Amino acid sequence: MGYNEAEKQATESEVTVVIVPFPAQGHLNQLLHLSRLVSSYNIQVHYVTSAIHCRQAKLRVQGWDSLSTPLIKFHEFPVPAFDSPPANPHSPFQFPSHLVPSFYSALHLRKQVAELLSALSATAKRVVVIYDYLIPYIGQDVASLPNGEAYSFHPLSAFRVFCETVGESGFEIIDDLVVKQLPSIATTLSSEVMEFFYKQGEDLVKYSSGALYNTCKAIEAPFLDVLANVNDKQWAIGPFNPVEICKAKYPSYVRHKCLDWLDKQVCDSVIFVSFGTTTSLTDEQVESLAIGLENSGQKFIWVLRDADKADIFLEDVRAYKLPNEYEERLELNGQGIIVRDWAPQLEMLAHASIGGFMSHCGWNSCLESITMGVPIATWPMHSDQPHNALLVTKVLKIGVVVKDWARRDELVESSTIEKAVRQLMVSQEGEEIRKRTVELGMTVKRSVAQGGDTRAEIDDFIAHIRR
Repeated sequence: MGYNEAEKQATESEVTVVIVPFPAQGHLNQLLHLSRLVSSYNIQVHYVTSAIHCRQAKLRVQGWDSLSTPLIKFHEFPVPAFDSPPANPHSPFQFPSHLVPSFYSALHLRKQVAELLSALSATAKRVVVIYDYLIPYIGQDVASLPNGEAYSFHPLSAFRVFCETVGESGFEIIDDLVVKQLPSIATTLSSEVMEFFYKQGEDLVKYSSGALYNTCKAIEAPFLDVLANVNDKQWAIGPFNPVEICKAKYPSYVRHKCLDWLDKQVCDSVIFVSFGTTTSLTDEQVESLAIGLENSGQKFIWVLRDADKADIFLEDVRAYKLPNEYEERLELNGQGIIVRDWAPQLEMLAHASIGGFMSHCGWNSCLESITMGVPIATWPMHSDQPHNALLVTKVLKIGVVVKDWARRDELVESSTIEKAVRQLMVSQEGEEIRKRTVELGMTVKRSVAQGGDTRAEIDDFIAHIRR
């Protein structure tokens, strides 16, 4: 179907969807994947953000080509200039507070989004806004439309939302040992970001007609069931990321060189090390990690990048220093490679040679690892990550601990890292964990297929907004 024909059919449909992401990589990525999912039902989707963040989302999307989906229309609205300082690896909070200026700048999208909603309202039977729950301010004018409604999107695990929402009275469904390890929410967020959330106004949540979750019953059924008692209008429609990597590559696809190295390795023999886009390590921690990985004797790929700046297209990014002749030794003995640019994480996790993932436990990374059947060595940094790490290791039992949140202010010694890598990659316990993860991944893939729970939830949500 050509672009004009597809757009015409969608324009004539009863519903148009406007998606408003929070301006940080993990959020931009999830809602772009959701845009693809919604548009697959022949619904016109409007993806709304700043020019910088729109470019970032399209550049980094994995598993499909954002330009090949004609029913997704990108709106690159101007916003005030914002500071884009580097991250501070010595900050008492690991939360990327250096991004906060871009969060405030994004609030200026409200007027332009309101104008877009008003224009769409004149031609569509219903205008549906799906907004990241961390930034409800931008889409609030949908409430004034006679044919408008909105749904909050939770980019977190249901387990984290459960812990935030139900309080101790609901913890009876969790093992007592897990309850004792639950992190305090206050320890996971910085004061700057809390202030940003509060300034938007608590009353804004009232314009939501329901909630969407990037998760599924196969992973988090008990917590979704409890949350359903709080809000009966909820849909668990994840994972949004492609659960299979298409062999027929799209025209703009360029294969990353690290995949060529992975092609030469034995099945399940490599641990993939990456801490996402919002983590900056101290030089001391980088050295300890380097030594621990090398001493483990296991093959590894390490994505060694500083945290994103608010504007990722600024080039002056900190380069980490490794021990003397470190990379030369890795190349000589073939033990591993260091990747310092953007890496195709989803494609790497899907590779047969990857047998483990050392991760910060951002929810995107957790879902991608689970769907690809790869167990996780957990090293949470901030936000929902400590809860996700607990979910992975103690509830789902598909991972091992590298760093416990209770010891978040301490340096992780090289011996601890070495032990965790060996535990995951070459122990009997690690093999059992890997089997559980593979089984869970298969269950999740069945869930998104025709007849699965996730597919039924998606169908139900689409039917609801088309009612």
